[in-house]
Amino acid sequence: MGAHRDFLAIPDFSAAELRSLFALADRMRRGEYHARPLQGKALAMLFMKSSTRTRVSFEVGAWQLGAHPLFLTPRDVQLGRGEAVNDTARVLDRMVDGIMIRTFAHADVEEFARYAQVPVINGLTDLQHPCQILADVLTMHQHLGGYEGKTVAWIGDGNNMANSWCDAAMQLGFTLRLACPEGYDPDPSILARAQATGRVSLLRDPQEAAQGADVVTTDVWASMGQEEEQAARARAFARFQVDGALMKRANRAAIFLHCLPAHRGEEVSAEVLDGPQSRVWDEAENRLHVQKAVMAVLMGGEPLG
Repeated sequence: MGAHRDFLAIPDFSAAELRSLFALADRMRRGEYHARPLQGKALAMLFMKSSTRTRVSFEVGAWQLGAHPLFLTPRDVQLGRGEAVNDTARVLDRMVDGIMIRTFAHADVEEFARYAQVPVINGLTDLQHPCQILADVLTMHQHLGGYEGKTVAWIGDGNNMANSWCDAAMQLGFTLRLACPEGYDPDPSILARAQATGRVSLLRDPQEAAQGADVVTTDVWASMGQEEEQAARARAFARFQVDGALMKRANRAAIFLHCLPAHRGEEVSAEVLDGPQSRVWDEAENRLHVQKAVMAVLMGGEPLG
């Protein structure tokens, strides 16, 4: 099917390409983009992990661009019954024009990308959540006028979101302060690569991380598949709730982001999540716009820059 590109992690696009991608997504957000570059195409959406925002945003986005989205769970494909990842990739490759995967092991997405000759998009893995971070940065554009010179404070678990924030800071050049409890750090190689830029720091004190920040962001303390660790995590993260006092440390015009679903009273207080600085609903909507931009580029031939 010719040359193709995948989107498995933020560094798959250069800084200049990311800027073009955000400009395209912003046009889509403002209703200024009316092309249907995926007309007559099909997107396979593989959900080994369930989701609200990922499913709705990819399905609606594909449809708006002219494609037919196929929602596939372990019950619908033979992966759930032990078929090899590379065999599934090679079968889908013959029938669809793009594959979005939301799964556990990042290695599975990489293997799909190796064997499929159509674009593969990472809808989430245990290691990375790049589409969500694109939506978060688009939300910074929308409400802060851009990301240049801005400081983002990540409060909590060094999970797939923290890893993708590291990649974004490395590619785009904003400052990132991570406040994680001991033992809950981001992936060591992703963190080291980002810290080499001099713009990413790992702290143990949420107050220090939030000081003067333009964005304060967090995620649930126990991600999907970690529920049995809930009690231990609740103890480890007790000091890491984003509440009104923590937000007061940030810039007066700072915004609060959360990829959702959120647990009010755990990682974030209700007063912050539902408060005037929260931009979580715009952030959720922006999943639709950035993913449409990614699909238009990778599957529809929309030029970057």
